[in-house]
Amino acid sequence: MNSAKKKAAAAGGKPVGVTELVLRDGHQSLIATRMRLDDMLPVCERLDRVGFWSLEAWGGATFDACVRFLREDPWERLRKLRGVLPNTRLQMLLRGQNLLGYRHYADDVVRAFVAKAAENGIDVFRVFDALNDFRNMEVCLKAVKEAGKHAQGAISYTTSPVHETGGFVDLAKRFADAGCDSVAIKDMAGIMTPPACFELVARLKDEVGLPVAVHSHYTSGLAGMCMLRAVEAGADVIDTAISPFAEGASHPATETVCAALRGTERDPGLDPAQLDSIADYFRVVRRKYWQYESDFTGVDPRVLKHHVPGGMISNLTNQLKEQGALGQIDEVLEEIPRVRADLGYPPLVTPTSQIVGTQAVFNVVGGGKRYQTVTNEVKNLLRGLYGATPGKVDEQVRKDAVGDEEVIDCRPADLLGGAELDKIRAEAGSLATSEEDVLTYAMFPEIAKAYLQERAAGQLKPEELLPPPAPGEAPRAEGEVPSEFRITLHGETFHIKLTGAGLKSAEQRPLYFNVDGVTEEVLIETLDQAPAAAGPAATAGAGGGRPRASEPGHVATPMPGNVVQVLVKEGQAVKEGEPVLVIEAMKMENEIAAPIAGTVVAILVSVGDAVKPNEVLVEIHKKGK
Repeated sequence: MNSAKKKAAAAGGKPVGVTELVLRDGHQSLIATRMRLDDMLPVCERLDRVGFWSLEAWGGATFDACVRFLREDPWERLRKLRGVLPNTRLQMLLRGQNLLGYRHYADDVVRAFVAKAAENGIDVFRVFDALNDFRNMEVCLKAVKEAGKHAQGAISYTTSPVHETGGFVDLAKRFADAGCDSVAIKDMAGIMTPPACFELVARLKDEVGLPVAVHSHYTSGLAGMCMLRAVEAGADVIDTAISPFAEGASHPATETVCAALRGTERDPGLDPAQLDSIADYFRVVRRKYWQYESDFTGVDPRVLKHHVPGGMISNLTNQLKEQGALGQIDEVLEEIPRVRADLGYPPLVTPTSQIVGTQAVFNVVGGGKRYQTVTNEVKNLLRGLYGATPGKVDEQVRKDAVGDEEVIDCRPADLLGGAELDKIRAEAGSLATSEEDVLTYAMFPEIAKAYLQERAAGQLKPEELLPPPAPGEAPRAEGEVPSEFRITLHGETFHIKLTGAGLKSAEQRPLYFNVDGVTEEVLIETLDQAPAAAGPAATAGAGGGRPRASEPGHVATPMPGNVVQVLVKEGQAVKEGEPVLVIEAMKMENEIAAPIAGTVVAILVSVGDAVKPNEVLVEIHKKGK
């Protein structure tokens, strides 16, 4: 028996630990990270009694979703969960020097964030870097140890022409040298095969000596088999999700994995009756979030080709749906591997999954040639500002995107000029009433600013949860009204049934209703068909909206988003290709360039404005016009 197999056999007799993912990765993968704290708290007492090795409850996209969509304080969420889960380790996912944002932060911000997360209730920090660049994890891991918490270094598992098992083992050895308490294999896309899983776990146990945790999404259908092989190879902890939030783009079901191991030497020993009770609760909860369900959260072996991780696929489909481009999802999934190769084969995990995925969307949906629009994040990746890519980037793509700008080879955070926390604190100003608020602002300045302003005004309101369809009723899209309903107006309730619709002209459409037994006709004016206002685009189109781009000098965005920066002023001369706006779309910042050279004659947007595709945002006139 070789040494790896001896190590695997030596694990016999020790129950494997289970990390339950329902409070973080389970709902991130299946309902776009939309589960609210109010739906978590009632079941926490039951979760706390089970005896999980840990509960993953924070980090990843949950912090972003709390602020952006749910209008919850993520720190308050953590404190409340800590209060009702006194007997179970709370675990978070942390992106090393990226923390929970989409850029690298100075070391003082990293240390402050880790310290506050530990203070508010996190016990286990799973720290990874999207490029597996250890330099981007070292400060974070050291901060975890200084806080007296469990530091788990995570390998971002992937396959490509430049990745192999030995490289992952070498990274784990660096984790051990840095004092990590354990190592995790993070198979974010579910592309690891059972033989590869056994080999990697066995080699880690044999050559590194740290406890090993295994995390694999079910997207390809391989993860359940991988968990069994991981346990056989000596894994110490496996990640699962309770069945209503399991499988598909999520993870193997907790109940199923425990049943497979029951009666063996590695039996986790979790009570099936308690697990069933928890599953019953979440089965009801999931129905509340039906509007965030995706057609792409089932088993899909195509992931073995495109590598889109489970935590991203539901968000990607929702973002495409918002811009009416869901029909092009297959084209986007085919484009992702091409973009990944162009960018040096980064593992697809936050933020590189968003960087590659968003660029693929622009390449497909943007209406022009590939890389006609390049996000700022892609430019930064090509310049080395996220770290060293595993493979070589396409030099033509790099030249087209960043020209002759310097490509760095140092640790990216070394270029930030030292401490930046005081500067962030000053920018947040009086809106930040705690150090936690300052750190929230650091992660997402524009989103956090709006959140903190609304909180101060007492106006926080989460996204609306649509009522689920009645039995037998076809699901409705967001904003769609059922054909029969009741409304209450000035204290009087009316029963309304839509009985028909017609078309009188391009501008008018009659709808026929039965209102308490009386037939009524309502004429709907289709304002988007009305002619745009004459004259410059500075005049709003019909209905107060922006006019559609129709002239060479009309600056528009190919995607919906929010204005982050306005880079020009009226009367300013601009060159063709010069950036005039920065738009945040799909969580990425994108420079929108001038389509022609000329003079800016109208700016129709301000910072914070929501914009739609093909609206005129800036108007440029050629000289002499």
